Amino acid sequence: MFLNHIIAVSIAWVGLSFAALHADEPIHHPKEIYKTVQDEHLAQTMAKREADWRNGAVVYQILVDRFAPSQNLDAKRSLYQEPRALRPWEDDPTGGVPKEGTPFWSHELEFWGGDLASLRSKLDYLQDLGVEVVYLNPIHEAFTNHKYDAIDYARVSPEFGTREDVIALASDLHERGMKLMLDGVFNHMGKEAPIFKEANANPDSEYRDWFLFSDAYSKGFRSWADAPSLPELNLENPKVRDYLYTGYDSVVQSYLRQGVDGWRLDVAFDMGPVFLRELRDAAHSAREGSLIVGELWNYPDGWFEAVDGVMNFPMREIMLRMMGGMIDGQTASLMIERMVEDAGVEPMLKSWTLLDNHDTKRLRTMLPETWQQDMVQTLQVTLPGSPNLYYGVELGLEGGTEPESRGPMRWERVTDDNPHLRRAKTLIALRKNYRALRIGNYRRIVSNKLLAFERYTDKGLESVFVLANPSDEAVHESVMLRNYKMMNGTKLVNAITGKEVAEIRSSIVTLKVPPQSILVLKPAEFKNEWTPYERVY
Repeated sequence: MFLNHIIAVSIAWVGLSFAALHADEPIHHPKEIYKTVQDEHLAQTMAKREADWRNGAVVYQILVDRFAPSQNLDAKRSLYQEPRALRPWEDDPTGGVPKEGTPFWSHELEFWGGDLASLRSKLDYLQDLGVEVVYLNPIHEAFTNHKYDAIDYARVSPEFGTREDVIALASDLHERGMKLMLDGVFNHMGKEAPIFKEANANPDSEYRDWFLFSDAYSKGFRSWADAPSLPELNLENPKVRDYLYTGYDSVVQSYLRQGVDGWRLDVAFDMGPVFLRELRDAAHSAREGSLIVGELWNYPDGWFEAVDGVMNFPMREIMLRMMGGMIDGQTASLMIERMVEDAGVEPMLKSWTLLDNHDTKRLRTMLPETWQQDMVQTLQVTLPGSPNLYYGVELGLEGGTEPESRGPMRWERVTDDNPHLRRAKTLIALRKNYRALRIGNYRRIVSNKLLAFERYTDKGLESVFVLANPSDEAVHESVMLRNYKMMNGTKLVNAITGKEVAEIRSSIVTLKVPPQSILVLKPAEFKNEWTPYERVY
């Protein structure tokens, strides 16, 4: 008994001494014990999203011919002989005329000489910008500069390089923690494709039923958008689908097995949901976790049964119409909320939020006012989805409708004082620094005049609140933050400048949003020792 008493006293003394030595250290509670059932599920969801590179990634679109001047141009000059033409890098593309003796327009056959090797030399620039996924417009062999008229899907167009160059590019990107996406043009081929020429000339050709021939068509065959250079593939033929994506050695699967991480599918709306779903499943079997994004200008809802993500043109249309005054902030807010509810957050995160691309005017030409560019680009990185930047937008490149929007990259504009580049880097950093913006849920903030929303995760202090005022009058308003973890007295600060903007009082925030401006706010942590967030995370 005496020995037990001595041991007990010794243990107590040691405990008191340890407590005395560490009396000034804060007590850290095990955070897991404070999670609600809702938080448990939300935490698991967020962890799963965060582990999937496809969610909320920063995507950068590149036209290989126009991105970086070739370092081996003299050796390639023979590839640009008549009816093609090689233009000086300093030139800008202009509208052309029908090219005599071809089914093309002259501007479709003008090249600037960029290639995969020159692109690889610019990966430091892309990484410094914050790019996570590089998406290339078509690179397969084709006669035009844009390559939407495939001659041979399995072969890279020699002006750009070889399959080995694609493998090397993918490897370089993977070493940097980045991904590579290719453009799949599987609804139609080019008229110069040998299999089409054979099928067109010989009714008994094995490739005859790879296309749709009939006297009912003015050209004798079905072509995409009635373009004489783009015969459509007969996707109802299983052999065609086996060649394109269902076969082990198919176009889609072979590139994926060689390191490519996914495909963006041209005119996916023409392929239809049944074939898209079949292609997506084949892609996932070849490379688990690969990404299939469809070019779909439609409302996205039902398409997510067939693709992982879409190019979110409806989101783009809402933003542009709001900038043009055709939709007010509140209406835009309701439209986006309904879209997210209908489609679901998961596929929205894998969808690309774009503002411009090779088929549209460039952003700076569409929206010449600085406040317009700032607002839509801020929305691009804060709305649910993957921001898709068209090459050169970060430098303020201008350009009207195609081909003007496809001008060569202006590397001389990469300077520290370029305001467009500074803004792009700031917004991309904002996107990557705040977990809620990358993978968080979406919740509308009710407002009479603003486009306002919250992005949130399982952790309260990770929440981000966005309020956009596209009108020409200041909005002074009280709004409710529907987040039970937002403690009374919490300060809201500008996530970019760090400046205090407002304070939460029983979930209500009163603030003033200047005209034609956007605020991105985050809750500030309490600076004193006591914090109401001690047991709420």
